Amino acid sequence: MCGIVGVLGDHEVAPILVEALKRLEYRGYDSAGIATVNAGRLDRRRAVGKLVNLSDLLVHDPLAGKSGIGHTRWATHGAPSIANAHPHRARRVAVVHNGIIENFRALRDELVAQGAGFESDTDTETVAHLAQVFLDQGLAPREAAERTLERLEGAFALLFLFEGEDDLMIAARKGSPLAVGHGEGEMFVGSDAIALAPLTHRITYLEEGDRAIVTRAGAQFFDDQGRPVNREIRTIEIDATRVEKGGYKHFMAKEIAEQPSVMGDALRHYISESGEIVLPGGGIDFTRVSRLTMVACGTAYLACMTAKYWIEQLAGLPVDVDIASEFRYREPPIPEGTLAVFVSQSGETADTLAALRYCADKAQRIVSVVNVPESSIARESDLALPILAGAEISVASTKGFTCQLAVLALVALEAARQRGTLDAPTLARHIEDLRSMPGRLNAALATEPRTEAIARLLSEATDVLFLGRGAMYPLALEGALKLKEISYIHAEGYASGELKHGPIALVDNTVPVIVLAPHDRLFDKTVSNMQEVMARGGKVLLVTDARGAAEAGEGVWQCLAMPEVPELFAPILYALPAQMLAYHTAVAKGTDVDQPRNLAKSVTVE
Repeated sequence: MCGIVGVLGDHEVAPILVEALKRLEYRGYDSAGIATVNAGRLDRRRAVGKLVNLSDLLVHDPLAGKSGIGHTRWATHGAPSIANAHPHRARRVAVVHNGIIENFRALRDELVAQGAGFESDTDTETVAHLAQVFLDQGLAPREAAERTLERLEGAFALLFLFEGEDDLMIAARKGSPLAVGHGEGEMFVGSDAIALAPLTHRITYLEEGDRAIVTRAGAQFFDDQGRPVNREIRTIEIDATRVEKGGYKHFMAKEIAEQPSVMGDALRHYISESGEIVLPGGGIDFTRVSRLTMVACGTAYLACMTAKYWIEQLAGLPVDVDIASEFRYREPPIPEGTLAVFVSQSGETADTLAALRYCADKAQRIVSVVNVPESSIARESDLALPILAGAEISVASTKGFTCQLAVLALVALEAARQRGTLDAPTLARHIEDLRSMPGRLNAALATEPRTEAIARLLSEATDVLFLGRGAMYPLALEGALKLKEISYIHAEGYASGELKHGPIALVDNTVPVIVLAPHDRLFDKTVSNMQEVMARGGKVLLVTDARGAAEAGEGVWQCLAMPEVPELFAPILYALPAQMLAYHTAVAKGTDVDQPRNLAKSVTVE
């Protein structure tokens, strides 16, 4: 989850490192630091908190050098502090690390017995001391790094910098992503291409177990057995404007507003001008699929839960949906004919990647739905379906979620077409309904002033319940997740029918109950549950459409009217009011919307 960067450049490297770290701060913001080699001397600067604190430190205590490494931290071992901030150093070597060294305690005990003095509580400092031991034995930096890596157990992306070596970085990847950027007489390393986008578009992704010896002349790559290997240089075009706020107060606000545009991009990618669904790479033969297993984490998991409704209803295919962190340890049987689908915005989610590898030799085919086509999950899949949402920087996923839903809806429709469970006119109507979604999303965005006013009232609550039926149930879970993760208000989502099986005990006049209820075939059932809340003095916020508001809006605490939407795709549209309510509630409470406490965007450790 931490972000790492390294530069062998032609210019003073400190400001370049800080700018690159700004693009990685979504990965962690508990502390940050950089180390450089200047005239052969290794030195570092570190600060607790947001990256701006490191920037301020460097103004008063600058760090010279044209070679350096940097890090922005999401704390795993050890609380946020200067001592625990990266880079970690042991005399002649400094390291930055993303991941967890599982055997660090045993290594630390061994090193302490040899006289090493530790200043931090982290697993990473062990790596630096171990490398220094091998340097003391007379090994060259490359050999010292290799011997160090042989001793490590766990997951890591590591970058080594050595005193006296201003033209050398050593990078290694096991479990956590890492990319090498190629410049003209300069070289770069980063956790992902976003960090390197202003510096170079020529990127090589390290594969599992790879090591890289990086100098200004280029990079040499070795596999986990130490054998030289060739790794492809890819040209990656990342629009720099997509990783700037563009006049918005927060990235989340910008990304909410981008949803009509990016969904239009995704739909045009998968739907031909003649109205046919076109999946890349030969698509998927659903006539040979007897079952789907869908695996993801967080918001992506809730996208899978929504897709389960679509795929089962439209295509008649049974679907299992699993949380990735539980799936791999449950060790479920994978029956013959199973299509395994993995959904991840970053494509680097550690638990989802581990679940994919569990299924790799068991499932009929591995399909991923990702936002980063060059990610580990995409590269290890038989077929990768990009969601084309563009760079998503805010920790709380918005456009990533709705684009995941759009792509999964297309998968459901294509499965139904192949299996003959939808006739041609109905299929064509559903495709046209999807094509209309960007316009409907624009109409939903127009309700933002009303949503903001309601959110100011919502910000006074300490507990909130979300209710939904059918495909709106996963959206109730998503609405609760969004609210709690950025406003810190305790929120829970429930299927409406489950209300009287326990949660109704929480209802009183201080607990807002947000009811997601488009006027569909389940509307009357949902309204009945809503009335049960109101009968007990509950404060109901009804999110519905004009018909729903006319029929059931009387007596509710607040009513938020959405544009009309075809029933099948209501979850896509109703994601927007859930997002906007969470966003404006967080703003009203004064929380850090884009970088909420204790969270990071890309979860690359278990």
